[in-house]
Amino acid sequence: MNRILFIILTFILFSCTNSPRYGSSVSSKGRMNPKSFKTMKRVPKVLTGISSYYGTDFHGKLTANGEVYDMYGLTAAHKTLPLNTIVRVTNLSNSKSLILRINDRGPYVKGRILDCSYGAAKKLGFIAQGTTKVRVEVIEVGDNKYMKHKSGS
Repeated sequence: MNRILFIILTFILFSCTNSPRYGSSVSSKGRMNPKSFKTMKRVPKVLTGISSYYGTDFHGKLTANGEVYDMYGLTAAHKTLPLNTIVRVTNLSNSKSLILRINDRGPYVKGRILDCSYGAAKKLGFIAQGTTKVRVEVIEVGDNKYMKHKSGS
């Protein structure tokens, strides 16, 4: 009788535990994956600098994370932030703000910290100027994963 009661209590106890969160940098044992921790530790929370934008020359081509670049989308390129990082970008000249996802690498022009998609630059209000001073706030550190494409054939 005691054995059956023990088994039932054990079953109830273990059925009430939290299920692991998949896709997180925290393992199901509650420990941080050391590789993810190192990446997160080096990611700055706020950056300030000059942003430019890119459009028609890259429209339809693959980005660094493997997706097809949509110049009208709300994405950006950064040299070192992990791919798929979510950031809030604020145009410091007009205070317009937008949430973007880092899906590409760049800019490759000295003195610039961000390349916004054409669509993002339009919403942030700096198409005419070509560049603007921005504040970039990291909202969520990305997984730095490359998206694999299926070929059309």
